[in-house]
Amino acid sequence: MLVVVGGHSRNIGKTAVAASIIRATPEANWTAMKITQTGHGICSNDGESCECEAMDLAHPFAIDEEQQPSSTDSGRFLAAGARHSLWVRTRQSELAYALSEIRRWIAQSPNTIAESNSLLDFVVPDLYIAVIDFSVQDMKASARRFLDRANALAIVGDSPAPPDWQGIPARWLEAKPKFRVDPPDYASAALADLVRCRLSRE
Repeated sequence: MLVVVGGHSRNIGKTAVAASIIRATPEANWTAMKITQTGHGICSNDGESCECEAMDLAHPFAIDEEQQPSSTDSGRFLAAGARHSLWVRTRQSELAYALSEIRRWIAQSPNTIAESNSLLDFVVPDLYIAVIDFSVQDMKASARRFLDRANALAIVGDSPAPPDWQGIPARWLEAKPKFRVDPPDYASAALADLVRCRLSRE
């Protein structure tokens, strides 16, 4: 089974929500992925500026498997109980170059959970969970494209009413199952039950 956890902005708890699902469903033997697309002028090979930006496909992507639990996003997945945890990096708009390797990991894993919006350009997951914090005005372009496809919304805390997000019809939010997740652990027993139910179907 493939679960994708996305969200409308940075730093709203996407990693924590994914980690809480991993922690609540150890029977899934998750392979977890953190997918990062770096900005222009930054090399995906090591995350630092270099001269390769002008070189076609010099460093199209990098995938590292986390070896130890840590405070990094991929390390947090391992600490939560993931069997494997990967950090996938590509340059902006070049995720396609990493797809064959991503698909290889998905194919060989019993269950995969990926923190990403952009992966939805290439796959149809079994479950797409969108993390929403109504106190944050920002709406990423990738989230705007895919919010209507979300199977469930993880609503952060006691958020105020939704902002007036241009291009986001109110029905997209109103019609979807909602699960409250609170800092610092962003856990929801009901959301974990939803994932567990989908796992049992698979």
